[in-house]
Amino acid sequence: MTKVNYQHILDKTIKQIEQERQRPRLLLHSCCAPCSSYVLEYLSTHFDITIFYYNPNISPYEEFAFRAKEQQNLIEKMPLHSSISFIMGEYDSASFFNLAKGHETEPEGGARCKACYHLRLRKTAEQAKQGEYDYFTTTLSISPHKDAQALNQIGKELSEEFSVPYLFSDFKKREGYRRSCQLSEIYQLYRQNYCGCPYSKLEAQIRNKE
Repeated sequence: MTKVNYQHILDKTIKQIEQERQRPRLLLHSCCAPCSSYVLEYLSTHFDITIFYYNPNISPYEEFAFRAKEQQNLIEKMPLHSSISFIMGEYDSASFFNLAKGHETEPEGGARCKACYHLRLRKTAEQAKQGEYDYFTTTLSISPHKDAQALNQIGKELSEEFSVPYLFSDFKKREGYRRSCQLSEIYQLYRQNYCGCPYSKLEAQIRNKE
């Protein structure tokens, strides 16, 4: 299957927004402050952004709460083109562990991760519909470990279901991931070496021992 260039699609969307002199409202699902840093720097020029922190995969709760606080701290201290709003999603870890059953030993990027993408993006789409946002999207594609093709396909399907446009994107393109690392150093962000769930943490620990 031919891969879609989602950065190219985003370029076309932004060009159209500029031509129409619009400033759409965007609900941006964020997994953590480091991943959101470049995305906020990039998109705040064109959108009024609300961060939606919904990550029931992250455990334990203390890790979830710490990452949420880091996200809020970044919003407060990072100079951007507009103010950023923040919505704290519920910590519903049972939802994640239910979908992970039977997939506990799969490597990162497998069926468990795809189901987790869907869980978090579905909740984001619901929130976007309720809040009458013009677009919704996620920071997840900035990670080299995340499948941008799968994320955007899920976003497309949910967009059609909830009648809210999905902002197609692949934020790792154009040195996006590298820039997020630079911004993490500039703002001294807590940067973890695993996605958030206990399975990805174990996989990271095994990698570090090799």
